Amino acid sequence: MERRGFIKKVGLGSTLLGVSGAMSMPSFAAGKAEPTFNMDFAPHFGMFRNSAPGGIVDELKFMADQGFRSLEDNGMLGRSVEEQTLIGKTLESLGMKMGVFVIEGGENWKTALTTGKKEHSDLFVDTCKKSVEVAKRVGAKWMTVVPGYFERNLPMGVQTGNVIEAYKRGAEVLEKEGLVMVMEPLSDNPDLFLRHADQSYMICKAVDSPACKILYDIYHMQRNEGNLIATMQKTWDEIAYIQIGDNPGRKEPGTGEINYSNVFKFIHEKGFKGVMGMEHGNATPGVEGEKALIQAYRKVDIV
Repeated sequence: MERRGFIKKVGLGSTLLGVSGAMSMPSFAAGKAEPTFNMDFAPHFGMFRNSAPGGIVDELKFMADQGFRSLEDNGMLGRSVEEQTLIGKTLESLGMKMGVFVIEGGENWKTALTTGKKEHSDLFVDTCKKSVEVAKRVGAKWMTVVPGYFERNLPMGVQTGNVIEAYKRGAEVLEKEGLVMVMEPLSDNPDLFLRHADQSYMICKAVDSPACKILYDIYHMQRNEGNLIATMQKTWDEIAYIQIGDNPGRKEPGTGEINYSNVFKFIHEKGFKGVMGMEHGNATPGVEGEKALIQAYRKVDIV
């Protein structure tokens, strides 16, 4: 599934629950809260829709009760101001943090920033400005960026230079607000320009701003290049955010080929204290599948 489909299915789709439904009392059984996860795993809306079917507030309370400390919501930029405000206030009341949302001006899945055309760069900067306001409402610090597709008529170095120049402009907007855009190399299709960790590292060094870093999505990087621990080691000083998903299948740890116990051990030993987004689906449907997902994370959490 392409990232845009994933966002629609598990992110913005939860909006259908409605803000009025979100204010309902939690439907899960009351009981003692579970221990807080040591690593800062961040679920997304829809991941626990069966255990907490009352809406976004219900889901956030359930996440907190299960020991999660953060939320991730790719489609936050597309939510109403009312819903963004509700999410921000609920996170604050629960002592939870906001992970990434996606800076999306409608060009992430097109040939755009690689072209060097001013209209694309201008739209990107305008979307960064809109994202600043959303970040303030929900308490976010990190926002995902992707530069779109290859411009096949330009040399790779020229395309890279065009992306660098656009990201310099975006970084100017975000840096003064203390915000960070995190570039995500993706594996969804061969048209995507940004695919590798070293490529992202080079762009970060060229932009040369604390507002431009790498989002290392373990699922995508396993598909694109593997050798996860060694690759993270080489690019570590530019990695600011991590996402999770096993391969194949893009489900919770333990459902595919990635040795998440070892990967998380490396991340923990590097002293990483940031958010780790659970950007994947559930391997098994229903409440039982949601319980299994939580247990999968208990198994690989580093104590």
